[in-house]
Amino acid sequence: MSMGNQIAAPTGQRLRVGIVGLGIGRKHIQGWREHPQVDVVAIADPDAARLAAVGDEFAIAGRFATAEEMFATGELDVVSICTPNKFHKALTLAALAAGCHVLCEKPMAMSAAEGREMLAAAERAGKRLMINFSYRFSAQSRALKAQVDAGVFGEFYFGRSVWHRRRGMPGFGGWFGTKALSGGGPLIDLGVHRLDLALWLMGYPKPVWVMGNTYNPIAGELARQSGKTFDVEDLATAFIRFDNGATLALEASWAANIKEADLMETRLLGTKAGLLQQNVNEGYTFDAHIFTEQHGAQLDIHVHPPVGEANSGMYEYAAAILANRPHPASGEEGLIVMELLDAIYASARSGEPVKIG
Repeated sequence: MSMGNQIAAPTGQRLRVGIVGLGIGRKHIQGWREHPQVDVVAIADPDAARLAAVGDEFAIAGRFATAEEMFATGELDVVSICTPNKFHKALTLAALAAGCHVLCEKPMAMSAAEGREMLAAAERAGKRLMINFSYRFSAQSRALKAQVDAGVFGEFYFGRSVWHRRRGMPGFGGWFGTKALSGGGPLIDLGVHRLDLALWLMGYPKPVWVMGNTYNPIAGELARQSGKTFDVEDLATAFIRFDNGATLALEASWAANIKEADLMETRLLGTKAGLLQQNVNEGYTFDAHIFTEQHGAQLDIHVHPPVGEANSGMYEYAAAILANRPHPASGEEGLIVMELLDAIYASARSGEPVKIG
């Protein structure tokens, strides 16, 4: 049964956006509202109390118990999919069939096979598909990318990208730790961000093989003691080789015996310079540095990004749609990430390297 399902008609060149799932979906609402030509006009969530609370908080009149009811209005231009991973594919296909562009939360899907279905559906529908790789949109990430594009680093040949938590299982006992709903643990939850960031800075080189492993000695034991469902890893590691000879080490954990409560770090080594992006004070703000050599001296450069350069992925997607230009974080890049995640998990199961492509 739909509730408050009247969606206002658009005026001028504006985008009407609907949000499915109001957990991380709240941040999507805030991101979309950064753009002056976007109206978030509809939200959908089966939790009636949350639907009412978020609708009241953001003064959104279009409120629906199901995504299908929201899509059926035929009055949306773009949809954000912000549900557990298990539902990304089906909801993306439904939104595309309803004539909407889609912004899908990461990871793209439960597998690369599902991702391919989503891409094919977007092509058939003539609609866009973007994946919310949000960490590439920080001010520091943008500033580093500008230096990459200017040739400051030369060719990247090795990198390490990490997100470790000392103890940080999201919703312990909930859908994040249930493989049937999530598809995996911290690799697919946290590692996906650090993987995309490194690949984006490296120019998305083509991966050719992966060696990976997964572990769950800490969270698995905590789950057993508390009677909670937890059938995914609490730590994953991988070593990726690309067709240009470059390699990347990837690490992600929800539970690890480390000093920091939260450690995010991406290091890339290039033929002319290296870079480091890391979180500050174990939090969610970032710092960035460039390491190089000039005129016989080693230089450490602290990157200060321009003020006002940190628009969200939602803003950038809206701007691309309205200007009819390519958008960032494409479904094609999302599929490469899914192929790597699949290969890492397959390697962990077999104990052998896995070829890609």
